[in-house]
Amino acid sequence: MTEFVQLEPTAVIVWRAFELRPEPVPPLDPQGEYLSRVWREHVYPLAARMGMPLRLPPVQPRSRLAHEAAKWASSQGRFGEYNIAIFRAFFEHGDDIGQPDVLGRLAADIGLDSQALRSSLDNGEFTGQVLADENEAQKIGVRAVPAFAINSRILISGVQTAASLQELIRRVPGL
Repeated sequence: MTEFVQLEPTAVIVWRAFELRPEPVPPLDPQGEYLSRVWREHVYPLAARMGMPLRLPPVQPRSRLAHEAAKWASSQGRFGEYNIAIFRAFFEHGDDIGQPDVLGRLAADIGLDSQALRSSLDNGEFTGQVLADENEAQKIGVRAVPAFAINSRILISGVQTAASLQELIRRVPGL
């Protein structure tokens, strides 16, 4: 995203919550054939091209609490740092980002008050915002992540280069 912001400094990027497999959809088996194949054939080659040290996480957690924690971090003015910490914890270290203790540790690691985060999670302070994001995603047809939408219309899914996102917004009338 940093490269895209440099190309399009006036673009406003809004991250929205989206759970790939919310309750009651069963999580995928991290050792199963499907995830192993997708990571081997698609994720690992893409990560290598992008210089990202990703590894197939050993857990497939529910992500709602992580989304709520990211909303809380945003309310503290620290969304970007915290969001990166969540991604690294999950995709580089295999941490279960569905666990409040893990989310609290990540907050503390970047200098945020982990007890305030835990209180927010316990009280469901941002649950409504996460559910609203998910409802909006459902309305516009989001089925995969990442997904890029402009003016509440999904335009493209999957990892994109900064240049492809720049071209995408140039094709949208009225922008």
